[in-house]
Amino acid sequence: MVESDLECVNISKDFKNGDKVNDELEENETDKQMSMVTEEYDHEIEVEVANDPFTKHYKYDLKASDEYRDQGLVRPKVLILVPFKDVAYRVVKTIIEILIPKESGQVVNKKRFEEDFTGGELLMPTKNPKPEDYELLFSGNTEDTFRLGMTLTKKTLKLYTDFYSSDILIASPLGLRMIVGAEGEEDRDYDFLASIEILIMDQADIFLMQNWDHLLHVLDHLHLQPKKTHNTDFSRVRSWAVNGWSKYYRQTLTFSSVSLPEIKSVMNRKCQNYAGKVILANPCEIGSIQQVILQVPQLFHRFNATSPLAAVDSRFEYFIKEILPKQRDTLMSHTLIYVPSYFDFVRIRNYFKKEDIGFVQICEYSKDAKIARARDMFFHTEAHFLLYSERVHFFRRFRIKGIRHIIFYQPPTYPHYYSEMCNLMQESNQNKYGGSECNMTVTTLHCKYDAQRVAALLGAARFSRIATSDKSVHMYVTGE
Repeated sequence: MVESDLECVNISKDFKNGDKVNDELEENETDKQMSMVTEEYDHEIEVEVANDPFTKHYKYDLKASDEYRDQGLVRPKVLILVPFKDVAYRVVKTIIEILIPKESGQVVNKKRFEEDFTGGELLMPTKNPKPEDYELLFSGNTEDTFRLGMTLTKKTLKLYTDFYSSDILIASPLGLRMIVGAEGEEDRDYDFLASIEILIMDQADIFLMQNWDHLLHVLDHLHLQPKKTHNTDFSRVRSWAVNGWSKYYRQTLTFSSVSLPEIKSVMNRKCQNYAGKVILANPCEIGSIQQVILQVPQLFHRFNATSPLAAVDSRFEYFIKEILPKQRDTLMSHTLIYVPSYFDFVRIRNYFKKEDIGFVQICEYSKDAKIARARDMFFHTEAHFLLYSERVHFFRRFRIKGIRHIIFYQPPTYPHYYSEMCNLMQESNQNKYGGSECNMTVTTLHCKYDAQRVAALLGAARFSRIATSDKSVHMYVTGE
């Protein structure tokens, strides 16, 4: 039975318990996979008995029956993509608990697995602690280059098996990208992805913070014609696999803490299950703007764009013509520009250099010494602007001091980053010689293609009002 593709977005609003729904769904998928393996194992025995020379005349040709066509072109059936080793560790432990409860069977290479996928935790500061969601996300091994093959039998789970002998593959997008390789490379291999029947992408939003191209590259190499036979018994291969229809029978489960157009695009373009798609998502009834504790004017500027691609240039033009001239005034010093996209970050940085605008920058590629210097110059009014990338905030979660004005070049990917950044403008974080609490603003640029992000900031009711309004600028103050 083939089930439809499924996308789950922020089913649990409590990030402490956010994995519970995922665990239940993964448990169901593991049970399904185990039943598939058991059925295939039983068929294997029946076929062997039927082909036994001493019993063959009592049996009919089992291989001729569609019931015994239970395999793909290659063995791996399940692919689980996760961002960090710690997530993979928890998934494998869950699989072990389901398949081998209370050590009722054997786990081969378990000790090696424990050594490889634990340890390496980040040291969390105690003086100025990171936000709770950051500590939970980065609490374990955060290495993002790994891959692991697993083989299932009735009472044994083998870890670190060769991919072509594995039933389940668990890996990071980067870990698989290194094997899949690029066109022209001699050592590349992707035949093992030809017969994936279940694809699980857990914490897919984090893939965007790492490198989205790695994920797209892996997905582009699913269900391609294998270059070798890999000892396949073609009499046992399903008819739809032989016909090249595997992509229409693959079920994809995608889990994300936020609703993103990039994930929607993957579901629409890369997931072609003939049974259709199901999306489960929590509505954004209360936006993160409610978590801003300062009485500061928050302006939302809407610009027009004819397409998502055109929005890139339209946003930049609106920024340099409508927003930047006002922010260059001396009274608007200590302005932090929050930029979600690194490509936009580079574009603004190059424009500032060309126009000789005083600024400092912090991005995911900045070295610690330059980060410290940029923060110091910004706090002591030696730099008018601070360019700040979303990725560096995701991975480092700095508490920038001295902010008097914030420009969100685009609404943040994670809505709670909006209130988090705004709350850094508290008086305790300010340079008393660097402005006044009466002169603070928050500005957000958006267009119709940012609708999901803006709705997560404002809440459904407020967003519906500004979406249908003729005015292009709306102002809110916390508490209104």
